[in-house]
Amino acid sequence: MPIIEAQRLAYQVAGKQILTNLDLAVTAGDYLTIAGPSGSGKSTLLKLLAGFLTPTSGEITFKGQPQAGYPVPQYRQQVSYCIQQPLLFGQTVADNFAFPYEITNQPIDHERIAHLLAAVDLPKDYEQKAITALSGGERQRVALVRNLLLDPPVLLLDEVTTGLDARSKQIVLDLLEEEHRRGKTLIKVTHDDAEIAAASHLLMMKGGRLTNDQ
Repeated sequence: MPIIEAQRLAYQVAGKQILTNLDLAVTAGDYLTIAGPSGSGKSTLLKLLAGFLTPTSGEITFKGQPQAGYPVPQYRQQVSYCIQQPLLFGQTVADNFAFPYEITNQPIDHERIAHLLAAVDLPKDYEQKAITALSGGERQRVALVRNLLLDPPVLLLDEVTTGLDARSKQIVLDLLEEEHRRGKTLIKVTHDDAEIAAASHLLMMKGGRLTNDQ
């Protein structure tokens, strides 16, 4: 059984058809890369899978159950959505890292935080840094760590390396590979030629449809 699946998925907004009868089945532990021209519906597909948009028709299931049957907070803790320009909140990095534990009523796992900070090449005392002092690459890494602290089984990644310098990009990609090895299911949208070439499972989109599977 796929961990996440879309059946005859369609999405329309303001009379414009964005997705048309799209079928997608992603097995647990897959690392799927979705590529295609701008406007082909890639980001819309991720937002639908994340539960941020409601399909015009069709159905999305997660672990065999309809997406609509899950309480929204519970679903988003399990299917986590990462965007290109992340929104950080509070005053410090620590404020952002505390959030996943607050919403799940769990004690803060400082060991896990320290491990993920090291994985993204940031020192432990980075937690006290003001978010206003972070570069774009640092903001992306902090946001990714925040998402991973929820330990979601599915990670949706929408152009998360776009605009990053080469070093920050490689740090993010290395962390994603580590999380994949830990058993997470990753679904990534990208325009990056090198990431597309390196993809082990690639789907192409055009005109709101999946056109091939490599």
